[in-house]
Amino acid sequence: MTMQYKIGDIVAEHDEEGYLTDITVWNKDLALLIAKSENIEMTPEHWEVVDFLREYYEEYQIAPAIRILVKEMKKKFGPEKGDQKYLYQLFPYGPAKQACKIGGLPKPTGCV
Repeated sequence: MTMQYKIGDIVAEHDEEGYLTDITVWNKDLALLIAKSENIEMTPEHWEVVDFLREYYEEYQIAPAIRILVKEMKKKFGPEKGDQKYLYQLFPYGPAKQACKIGGLPKPTGCV
């Protein structure tokens, strides 16, 4: 079953878990709406993770699972941000899953 996020004149379809069915319709306003539906108030730290995931997806055409996300965040931002505990503080229901959803990306590989 397909559902929709609506923001202004934009209607974006999503699956039953909230992942966009067309990632090309994503924008920052839509991200804020998705974040609100996930009970997340976006801060610069949240955007850093979301933007990183979008860049990663653009390069590899795959959303990383949590283990890879932690490893790659550590490489780019250092050990304090490349830390699973830190990422779970930002995205308590799963950093890879929630950040990908907010970023308009497909569900990460290996997530149930």
